[in-house]
Amino acid sequence: MKPINVAVFVGSLRQDSYNRRLANAIEKLAPADLKFKHIRIDDLPLYNQDFDKAYPPACQRLKQEVQSADALLFVTPEYNRSIPGVLKNALDIASRPWGTNSFAGKPAAICGISIGAVGTAISQQHLRGSLAFLDAPTMTQPEMYLQFQDGMIEPDGTIGTERTTKFIQGFVDRYAQWVRKFVG
Repeated sequence: MKPINVAVFVGSLRQDSYNRRLANAIEKLAPADLKFKHIRIDDLPLYNQDFDKAYPPACQRLKQEVQSADALLFVTPEYNRSIPGVLKNALDIASRPWGTNSFAGKPAAICGISIGAVGTAISQQHLRGSLAFLDAPTMTQPEMYLQFQDGMIEPDGTIGTERTTKFIQGFVDRYAQWVRKFVG
């Protein structure tokens, strides 16, 4: 089976990010044909339309990495009931200049984990709106927003309970099916 390259956007820059842990767990549970590449977003300058004339090297790299991916996975925290600014900045950079949207047509999924009781439900809804505009068909079910608890997921992606493993596995299996609908 031909490998499917998945660009992974972790919306948290925190060294011990719970969302990075979740991304690692998803990778461990994914079928072998899904190949994950974490996309660096911490080195991007703030988007400025002046870039459209000559994109900075970090922005060119981001656009190229998104363009070379077959699918997208967004693993995002929730900051003040929305997506982190660093993630929004990456969306803006990779979708510009006008007419060169790197996300167009790439199947996507969104998930996230937070210490809050509602997980990342609201930030995921905000991200869905942006991805719809960017023409990235986004999986709607199952939704996955988790409330982090100690021992739930280790930094390497090891999941602490069978119940959590089963829940994340359901998301991963559906994501693999979703992606394969778009990628031969």
